[in-house]
Amino acid sequence: MALLRSLNSTPLSAAPPKRAPTTKPLPPKKKVLVPIGLGTEEMEAVILSGVLRLAGADVTVASVEPRLDIEASLGTRLVADTLISDCTDQIFDLVALPGGMPGSARLRDCEELRRITSKQAEERRLYGAICAAPAVVLQPWGLLKRKQMTCHPAFMDKLPSFRAVKTSTQVSGELTTSRGPGTAFEFALSLVEQLYGSDAVGEIGGSLLMHTDDGHPRKEEFNEVEWRFENIPRALIPVANGSEEIEAVILMDILRRANVNVVVASVEKSMQVITHHNTRIIADQSIGDASELTYDLIILPGGAAGTERLRKSRVIKKLLKEQKSAGRIYGAICSSPTVLQKQGLLMDKRATAHPDVISQLTGQPAEGAGVIIDGKLITCRGLGNVMDFSLAIVSKLFGHGRARSVAEGMVFEYPKS
Repeated sequence: MALLRSLNSTPLSAAPPKRAPTTKPLPPKKKVLVPIGLGTEEMEAVILSGVLRLAGADVTVASVEPRLDIEASLGTRLVADTLISDCTDQIFDLVALPGGMPGSARLRDCEELRRITSKQAEERRLYGAICAAPAVVLQPWGLLKRKQMTCHPAFMDKLPSFRAVKTSTQVSGELTTSRGPGTAFEFALSLVEQLYGSDAVGEIGGSLLMHTDDGHPRKEEFNEVEWRFENIPRALIPVANGSEEIEAVILMDILRRANVNVVVASVEKSMQVITHHNTRIIADQSIGDASELTYDLIILPGGAAGTERLRKSRVIKKLLKEQKSAGRIYGAICSSPTVLQKQGLLMDKRATAHPDVISQLTGQPAEGAGVIIDGKLITCRGLGNVMDFSLAIVSKLFGHGRARSVAEGMVFEYPKS
């Protein structure tokens, strides 16, 4: 009767009460610490932080120096998110150490980082190191005991021989180690798998265009001409807010290893740019100042937002047209071949681009190889092909022997001939 009275007292026009949405709460993000110092290997640091952020991790890049901005091993100027002293009371799901020298020694000598990483190991949470860092940092800290490990070939003699292995990436319990810049993607994806599972690795590997078993060649060349210079070649790499930092930094790193004079120029009002995965990079010059020089090659990195900002730059447009008319080298990676397309610089040229934008190329788009060279134009399909792209430039400038030597120093598999 009480229920009947309640129903009878409710106006027929009254709407039923709304129920609160029953959405499933999102799991907390995995927290990752990537420390950097003076002389850190920039390629390793940027690949680590970029891939882990792409996987959804909350990555903190922390400086072990008294300041946030540091100069990495090959001259790239990175800006950390915070100082390592601000991280001592935090709990991380992963602590991942990039290598490089003297960067690894700077990490080793940081007491706050030693305490954080030692606690990570004691509490059986994930930690890892690449390149020189396993031997220079973890070994003196006593964090390699009863573990199998690897590192850069130049530092293998500093590891206990009965537990050192020559695999490119080695997982031993909570510890993951890897050999060098050329294995940094593999290292990062191994850490993603441990944090998020194998499905995440497949998804991210696909988005990075990391699949190398598709039967296509790594590089194709058409209308072959020599790229030879009597003096040290000068390269311009313009960057903008939203540029793909992994592509830009790999290119800078490898060209500088080969002794190319690289100028990184900001098209923004600020010298500091905030890149696609929120890494902050300080350019060498503004694009206005950089435009006063002549460059043997100009290469545009990708990243959708960054590409759009490069496209809008009048200075970039002027430099590229002058580059083409003077018969000098120019190129683009990922989404940025569309910049060349809109300026009419791909006419009658073979070129490639990211699968999402290659249909916008109206010249002779080539969807097979990851790197396409046509005369003095070079283009790259995407992020997973940038090491091949950068080494192809080195090979054209200095010969295959120089490219192979650079690849060996990075522990990157490169064709013998």
